[in-house]
Amino acid sequence: MTKLFEPYGLIGTKLSNRIAMAPMTRARAPNDIADERVALYYAQRASAGLIVSEGTPISREGQGYLFNPGIYTPEQIEGWRLTTNSVHALGGRIVAQLWHVGRMSHPSIQTDGRAPVSASSKQPANSKAFGYNEEGLPGMVDAPAPRQLSTEEVARVVNDFAQAAQNAIDAGFDGVEIHGANGYLHEQFLNPLVNDRDDQYSADTLENRIRFTLEVIDAIVARIGPERTGIRLSPYGNLFDMPAYPQIDETYTALAEAIGERKLGFVHLMNQAGYSSSAPGQAGFNNLLRTIRSKLQETRLILAGGLDRESAQALIDEGLIDMAGFGVPFISNPDLVERLRNGYPLAKADPTTFYGGSGKGYIDYPPYNAAASSAP
Repeated sequence: MTKLFEPYGLIGTKLSNRIAMAPMTRARAPNDIADERVALYYAQRASAGLIVSEGTPISREGQGYLFNPGIYTPEQIEGWRLTTNSVHALGGRIVAQLWHVGRMSHPSIQTDGRAPVSASSKQPANSKAFGYNEEGLPGMVDAPAPRQLSTEEVARVVNDFAQAAQNAIDAGFDGVEIHGANGYLHEQFLNPLVNDRDDQYSADTLENRIRFTLEVIDAIVARIGPERTGIRLSPYGNLFDMPAYPQIDETYTALAEAIGERKLGFVHLMNQAGYSSSAPGQAGFNNLLRTIRSKLQETRLILAGGLDRESAQALIDEGLIDMAGFGVPFISNPDLVERLRNGYPLAKADPTTFYGGSGKGYIDYPPYNAAASSAP
């Protein structure tokens, strides 16, 4: 069993192994600019074959959580350059996850207190953004009803994604991952029970539902090329009031086929239920995974969600996936690759330090000390 830890070609370069660090919001950038602490966090985890950065907003409009480093100002580009240089100095590779949250925002985050924008005019039920509360303090706040983007504005958002991709390359990233998952803007177009438009981006037809995402892909490819472009998707996911709908398989099969035709660098699937679980929708996801794999002849497939060393290796051996993504385990195990390789125990993460705060629970998790663990 060595494939998981062997070098692998992706995004036009050679990765040290087939393990990806999945994107995770950590909210540790007080000025929305990646700083020395952010650089250290990623450098500590540079042994991953590929790091996918936390979601980095493509614009102020696209931001839904405070203290997330963006990729749309010169200061933010320069801030991220410290991170990419640090990761590269240790032999790692890192791509920027490009993020527009759509309706999952709040006026306290938006310029001049504007309403969030979306494909939809529907308010997400029981969903929170991380903004400023009525006392002016950071906290979880209800996401309000959004303003539906006009047809002309959609083209502007597409260009925002393309410019953010160029900014990411300028910042030294090895590529980009479009955040098309987890209930954010792309899913708000894809889901016919959320998308209530009546223009060419409506949910009335399959072609219309996937139009926005394909336009974003094409605009980014025109800027940085297909091999450095990836996308994250979460079919059968229900985060942020994303209801299940009958056309899930149809939608993602068509999207995968179009992505395969464009020969993107990778598709990164997020299984929100966890691959080995028996949660509702799991059987559907498993079947769709195989269909998506069949559509991606020259596009690599990464899977994240509920994997361990054994299941990751089995899926790679089967040829069903090309790389295995791990999220939370990387928080408390900066040396996760070595722990998996050697069968060392994994440290548990402290959920109270996942979002915001100081370096505690962020850059203070130590690597495994084999000598100390074997001492009498």
